[in-house]
Amino acid sequence: MRKLEPGEPPPLDRWRFDEEVIPAAIKPREKIWGANGIAAVLGVSVATIYRWSADPACDVPIRRLNERYFALRSDLISWMQGSARNS
Repeated sequence: MRKLEPGEPPPLDRWRFDEEVIPAAIKPREKIWGANGIAAVLGVSVATIYRWSADPACDVPIRRLNERYFALRSDLISWMQGSARNS
């Protein structure tokens, strides 16, 4: 096996293929753990995730499980699509 050049990605194997090539839309039931991960999916700040989850009037599909934030990608996508229609 040859040595990789700096900045060169590792060879594509079946596990890396799943992560790199299969788009997130094909894996909609993916579990997102933590406010950082949820914020990255929604494109907002972590502070916004904390604010939304604390607001009972906000219907964002974020749950707290054992002091950790949790969401399903499919729920977040559906919520974003509904929010865009209501704007």
